[in-house]
Amino acid sequence: MSAQHSGSNIKSVVTLIALGSICWLAAGVVAIAVGAESKIIWTCVVGAVLGAIGIRYSIRRARRSGI
Repeated sequence: MSAQHSGSNIKSVVTLIALGSICWLAAGVVAIAVGAESKIIWTCVVGAVLGAIGIRYSIRRARRSGI
């Protein structure tokens, strides 16, 4: 795999994870606005946090393995 292809690969992965995190944040804002149960709000918070962890993990893994 070429270096240029692997660079675009990690960018697409990070973009996808970031989009998912943004969706969880948006869902959390909507849930707060409509007065949803705390379980739903916490689900959105956890989804966004896991997305942030996923971005960090993906970048670190790409640097270590040369993906």
